Amino acid sequence: MFEKRYAQRLKHQKLTDLYRNPPEIARKEGPFIHMEGRTRLNFASNDYLGLGSDPAVRKMVAENFEAMGPSASSSRLVSGNFQMMREAEQTFAAYFGFEDALFFPSGFQANLALISTLFGKGDHIYFDKHIHASSVKGLALSGAAFSGYKHNAMNHLEKRLKSGGQGPRAVITEGLFSMDGDFPDIDSLSALKKTYGFLCVVDEAHSYGVCGKGGRGVGKTVADVGVGTLGKAFGLFGAIVLLPKLFRDYLINFSAPLIYSTALPEAHAKSAVDILSVIESSDDKREYLQGLSRSLKMKLVGAGFTVNGDAHILSVNIGDEKKTMELARNLYHDDILVFPARFPTVPLGQAILRISLTALHQYDHIQRLVDTLIIRHHP
Repeated sequence: MFEKRYAQRLKHQKLTDLYRNPPEIARKEGPFIHMEGRTRLNFASNDYLGLGSDPAVRKMVAENFEAMGPSASSSRLVSGNFQMMREAEQTFAAYFGFEDALFFPSGFQANLALISTLFGKGDHIYFDKHIHASSVKGLALSGAAFSGYKHNAMNHLEKRLKSGGQGPRAVITEGLFSMDGDFPDIDSLSALKKTYGFLCVVDEAHSYGVCGKGGRGVGKTVADVGVGTLGKAFGLFGAIVLLPKLFRDYLINFSAPLIYSTALPEAHAKSAVDILSVIESSDDKREYLQGLSRSLKMKLVGAGFTVNGDAHILSVNIGDEKKTMELARNLYHDDILVFPARFPTVPLGQAILRISLTALHQYDHIQRLVDTLIIRHHP
């Protein structure tokens, strides 16, 4: 019975061009990725500053793990609460301007734990409809009432707030939206916060390290809680939640995903602090990446494509899932890897090509992408 249901659902995925079958990666090398016996130009990586491929960073991380070991071998609340971890959390909190911080093994777990634990019955959460799936899952588990508002539409959010009653309220948004590549209207969001007094969570997974002064993101003026991943611009793995001390204490006592998970190793904490120093001194990489993104967007728009994105993530609107998959396959055949985002990652019928730029890319790489897209697709 179970097998029949699974087979039917998978068949439907294939018929609607929603089937996932990721190719195996042999290795990555700078802006290139080696897969299926060929070398392809990679526009599907979140290694925004190239630190995950940086020899000095890799050596530094390797030395930390050699010295301290690969595992915490315990949950945080038993014997995995290493002094190095607390020092790292406090270092991150000070750098990003928050009272305290808490590390998690992944960004998905961080959002899931944070939202499902902090909020509950009697609360009302308002969320941008384009937030990450991990945040949506946290909402579903929280027990709180929740309402979505149109993407980046502050007037729609205000309507929701006006009609939402007077109980405890929170707003969840992102610092840089992972599929759209655009920023929230922080000034308008701040004004609404002053008027309606909600708690604000800003997921800066794609903006910490890359956007703002010193890579500190874009949402500090409005965020009570900031969420960041170390698996993107930091070139490592794991995640960081920046928050008030009271919130941190509450999560440690009541967050099941934290309580019942093996803690990150202390070598990870040491590596995160070491990489933070690199992040702070990476203004040249951030400026280069901004220029690269502006150039690519201008070229794509000039070629007739509809493009969204204000930073290192650009989305080329295609719409039809089948057409999007066909275009991605053609690019793949031409040794260019671009992610075709389809439902449920994006709304049905609104499929995109998500172009992810890194400081490893060169201007001739983006020209190659544009030229190939023009040949393979006639907008």
